[in-house]
Amino acid sequence: MKIAFLGTGRMGTELARHLLPNHEVTVWNRTPSRTRTLTDLGAQAADSPQAAVAEATIIISSLFGPDTVRDVIISPQLIPAGVTWVDTTTVSPADAEEFAAAVDSYVHAPVVGTLGPARKGMLGVYVGTSDPARRNQVLEIVSPWADPQRLKGVDSAAKAAAAKLLANLALAISAEGLREALDLGSSFHLTDSEILTMLDSTGLAFISIMKAPFVLGERSTEGGDFSTNAIAKDARLMVQSSKHELPALEAALRSLSEQQKAGRGEDDFSAMICHRRG
Repeated sequence: MKIAFLGTGRMGTELARHLLPNHEVTVWNRTPSRTRTLTDLGAQAADSPQAAVAEATIIISSLFGPDTVRDVIISPQLIPAGVTWVDTTTVSPADAEEFAAAVDSYVHAPVVGTLGPARKGMLGVYVGTSDPARRNQVLEIVSPWADPQRLKGVDSAAKAAAAKLLANLALAISAEGLREALDLGSSFHLTDSEILTMLDSTGLAFISIMKAPFVLGERSTEGGDFSTNAIAKDARLMVQSSKHELPALEAALRSLSEQQKAGRGEDDFSAMICHRRG
């Protein structure tokens, strides 16, 4: 197929990479230099979204957030009639409903996971649309980057969006929990290594194992897998979308915001754990 891929940031690049062996891929990004990795692997670069989608049989977007989707795709009415649009951008359920109402061929397919699983083709993926034929088509298209056990079709774009926000809420709150566990443990004169070991059989085991290399100084937070800016943006979407207060999430957002103010917005979000005292 001829696939237009719009948005080649950290995650978009990894997703598009999986398509190159079997499809003709044209890529576009607001910062043209960020298409270089993919063009070196055989993709064609377009100088505008309009040029990218001109002959596409499938359009995939991986943009920073819903406002970028509106700016790049919705406002200019970019999607040609009948061409399936697969949007992997993290958006709210209300955003997804808006986009589905604006474009009949819209399918929301957010991914759950970071760059490591993306490279291995082991992401969680939710594919949401009320059109069963398009849902089946997109389930096949996204399968190269999906863990087969975590590739799920749902009957609306809004449900797919909700699933992604729930996953990232769990991630943000777990990171805040690890941050506070390290602070509590340090009050007892425990080392970070001792605390991480003690968390092995607790509800914080997943995040403590994931972030241990950052906490122990084996990896720098600079240029990590999932940026502070990205998860903070998602957390704000959750707060804005919820009909109820989300105090644990708001605590995590305060920690993320501290790192943004300190100039670590593009660092891995483990900065909220590693730099919790400044």
